[in-house]
Amino acid sequence: MKRNDVSDVMVKIVSLCKRRGYIFQSSEIYDGLASCWDYGPLGVELKRNIKGLWWRAMTQLRSDIEGLDASIMMHPNVWEASGHLKGFTDLLADCKDCKHRFKVTETQENRTCPDCGGELTEARHFNLMFKTHMGPVEKKGTIIYLRPETAQGIYVNFLNVQAVSRRKLPFGIAQIGKAFRNEITPGNFIFRTREFEQMEMQYFVKKNEAEEWLESWKEERMRWYHTLGIKASALRLHKHTQDELPHYASCAYDIEHKFPFGWQELEGIHNRTDYDLTRHSKHSGKDLSYFETESKERFIPYIIETSAGVDRTLLACLTDAYAEEEDRVVLRLSPQIAPIKVGIFPLVKRDGMPEIAQKIEETLRPHFKVFYDEVSSVGRRYRRQDEIGTPYCVTVDSETLKNNTVTLRERDSMIQIRLRINEVIEKAKKLIGGEI
Repeated sequence: MKRNDVSDVMVKIVSLCKRRGYIFQSSEIYDGLASCWDYGPLGVELKRNIKGLWWRAMTQLRSDIEGLDASIMMHPNVWEASGHLKGFTDLLADCKDCKHRFKVTETQENRTCPDCGGELTEARHFNLMFKTHMGPVEKKGTIIYLRPETAQGIYVNFLNVQAVSRRKLPFGIAQIGKAFRNEITPGNFIFRTREFEQMEMQYFVKKNEAEEWLESWKEERMRWYHTLGIKASALRLHKHTQDELPHYASCAYDIEHKFPFGWQELEGIHNRTDYDLTRHSKHSGKDLSYFETESKERFIPYIIETSAGVDRTLLACLTDAYAEEEDRVVLRLSPQIAPIKVGIFPLVKRDGMPEIAQKIEETLRPHFKVFYDEVSSVGRRYRRQDEIGTPYCVTVDSETLKNNTVTLRERDSMIQIRLRINEVIEKAKKLIGGEI
């Protein structure tokens, strides 16, 4: 895909997101805040559905994973132990004229500003963590950080969760939560932002079983993205080379998605060895080892990490689902994650059709997020629902008045079938649940 085509597709998706209520620029009435986004009525539903499917896959359908919701603000020693205070940095230079800041790798060889041609300062290391103060007085001893990842909250709670749940290895701890990184080059809409949400699961295993579980979780996580309706051709696994490996990992893979702007990481799956628990045990002075009653051994478990971005996953779903046809724009979202499951329309606003349609809406609402619409022609109403990804529409028409049947229209094929009103709920449950 040519660069202009990539830009055009992203511009259209960003426009659709604003126009239809998926995603808005944060603080837009004040000219916005760079790389910060607000999720609108449809966006928040899509996000909630994605997180719900992840949480169900991790904690409900498996018997070996517990949930956690750790605090965003943590003791500053956590970040010293994890290596974030020392190593979580970018090498940056400032322009003396326009004051813009750049990664050193993005600057020109003659050390001039790429934007205005001005002279650049010497490169310096900048920590990517957001710094703030706890308490009413700002002083050195009150400095804390907004967490740059959610994983550390799991590590410091390892023994708490293991004790109360009485878990034996292998077992996992799952968490969904906000993280913050003062990225110098955010961009591509919600792909790289300064405030984002992660879905992380840390799986604690014996050392000699780590590689086996790494392979298992690679397959498991790829399958999960398929359940979201993302095309198999748009997903791939990338194994980190020795130069790419994070300092804490012995082996690492990325699940990558083919966005309009190229192949990019969706999720990291890493063998983090015993690095994290060992570091926290050393810095805190607390023994974070695990005692295995069968072998009478005490040891620090290895960790297999699965770390996915909620916002990136949502963007992958949107870009994968977006399609332009001759007479419509359609989001082919999986029914399981679509914000609105069923649109309900009276064909016309007379002859009692609105009253029947409203009763169907009332019947469906306890089961699904639904939308009632009686404004403009039914064709235009279909097109509006197609563009926001609603998989099914129910229409009350003149035949309904004769035999209590309605039409059920499917978004992608636009095929319509007739069924009795009392069959609508069960049919919709089967279709939205993925049954054929």
